[in-house]
Amino acid sequence: MPPHEPSATPAGDPRRPLPDPVPLTGRSYTSDPYPLYARMRAAGPVHRVLFPSGVHAWLVTGYEAARATLTDDRLGKNHDRGNDRWRARASIMPEPQRSQLQVHLLHQDPPRHTRMRRLVTEALAPHRIERLRPRIQQCADTLVDELPGSGPADLVPGFAARFPFRVLADVIGLPPQQARRFDPDWGKVVQPVGPADPGRALYEQRLHGLQSYIAELVAHKRAHPGDDLLSGLVAARDRGELTRQERDSMVFQLLVAGQEPVTNQITTALVALFRNPGQLARLRDEPRIAPRAVEELLRYDSAFELTTWRFLAEPGDLHGTRVPAGDSVIVSLCAANRDPRRFPAPDTLDLDRGPVPHLAFGHGVHFCPGAALARAELRIALGTLLARLPGLRLAVPGDALTWIPAVLGRGTERLPVAYDRRL
Repeated sequence: MPPHEPSATPAGDPRRPLPDPVPLTGRSYTSDPYPLYARMRAAGPVHRVLFPSGVHAWLVTGYEAARATLTDDRLGKNHDRGNDRWRARASIMPEPQRSQLQVHLLHQDPPRHTRMRRLVTEALAPHRIERLRPRIQQCADTLVDELPGSGPADLVPGFAARFPFRVLADVIGLPPQQARRFDPDWGKVVQPVGPADPGRALYEQRLHGLQSYIAELVAHKRAHPGDDLLSGLVAARDRGELTRQERDSMVFQLLVAGQEPVTNQITTALVALFRNPGQLARLRDEPRIAPRAVEELLRYDSAFELTTWRFLAEPGDLHGTRVPAGDSVIVSLCAANRDPRRFPAPDTLDLDRGPVPHLAFGHGVHFCPGAALARAELRIALGTLLARLPGLRLAVPGDALTWIPAVLGRGTERLPVAYDRRL
């Protein structure tokens, strides 16, 4: 292990007491956090944790505690609730961009959140997504057509990183010219980069580039409106239903948060299937089980590993633990989805499991509004890859995969695969 690499998070001997705080760092945690989450669940529902940025937070791990926390109206999402201890360490977007791009749905509470959410839920409703299935399928097939005729290939740049953006562009009404100009590296502005980080200059450069892109996109949609989500947000601002900051923040959220989680979920689902070849064969041979299989894959290893911050306005009890006002509270969706008190044999991937009331998309008022789209993308992506790439398998040992260093999400940076041929 290189000298700068933090020591592995203590997932080992369950008889040893957990440290306080529990460090959420190290390669072993990034690649497989589930042994640590099992220890934490067994010891209690709430633990003080330490993130690589130096932020201390309170992590909720059990299923019932997670559901209750996600609907606890004492907890707010607005960053203004954070106390000075949190603010001193949190890698918050610099001003003025924070005020201009960070007032989207993830950082709002009702009633403001309710007003803003209405503008996106209809465009992403299940019945609308169902009508788009042929277009989504066409997108998947086009990308598979561009893969080598026989392996090897890397499915992240070859498919998983491109498919969600192409689908998203279609769903929200991103014009082809603007879609071609979108820089995928702009999505990295949601990764924590503190003021002293050597990558701060590049981070700010990307931030300014994305902000200019949003301004140009808004101007284009105002001049060329259509029956699409982006045009609807521009019109809502012009009618006075949104502030300029709210509009731009919602466009920012769609462009950034609307694709990377699906990219990561495609990789986590494929890795789970590669490690369970009997289940992979079942899904390949019986595509009709795809809806149920996707729900189990979402439960088994979710790309949304942790929720974003929540804060108590006043000190209070959280499942038996006293939490100070303004400290960050985070729910581990992955830990909740492996709780044996809710899911028998939770560490087993079972595509026949059902129903699967997982928390991969959250719960309560902040339930992911794009869940129907993500589900459709996953069903089509997995079904297409398994059907058209016979013999699809990992081309490297499983422990050679590099997992993304993101704090809140899970996924692999690359996914080298082999297959017999491309159909």
